[in-house]
Amino acid sequence: MADDVAPKALKIVVAGGFGVGKTTLVGSVSEIAPLRTEAMLTDAGTGVDDLSGIEQKKGTTVALDFGRITITPQIVLYLFGTPGQDRFWFMWNELAQGAIGAVVLVDTRRVEASFPAVDFFERRAMPFVVLLNRFDGAPPHGVEEVRQALDLDASVPIVEGDARQRESSKATLIALVKHSLQRLDGEMVSA
Repeated sequence: MADDVAPKALKIVVAGGFGVGKTTLVGSVSEIAPLRTEAMLTDAGTGVDDLSGIEQKKGTTVALDFGRITITPQIVLYLFGTPGQDRFWFMWNELAQGAIGAVVLVDTRRVEASFPAVDFFERRAMPFVVLLNRFDGAPPHGVEEVRQALDLDASVPIVEGDARQRESSKATLIALVKHSLQRLDGEMVSA
């Protein structure tokens, strides 16, 4: 009879600034070929898209990235990667609706690119973790240095890792689920 039960779907949002590794993270852990809405950068984006520090970037997410991870036959995680450019932020509300939490990626070469994502989830009181996505040649800013730069509450977990590596991305998602469960437990106790 347990096989007849529909799986519980849990939604996670993967967010951050333009070019921080959201598409890469979703692709590194998804058990299915991720749905990507990539478009090539064109001359039309010149002066609109800031490529400082990511000059080699050729494409960008224009709607969302989608991936899936089956935890058990009863529990499935759905990953929704947001577009990073500010002209697409209007879609974040829809993508975040019903999510148990979010991963905010931070590129230590451009920490300021993650301010809007942190602000978005803080304003909605949605649990989130920060992934310091380590790019080759990036400044080795420490966890507490980034916490101060982003003005993060001490309760927000910060994970160091590499979105290209499956195990690193899995560890980040595990940290988010644990953080979300702790927040939920705390809310139930205080209710």
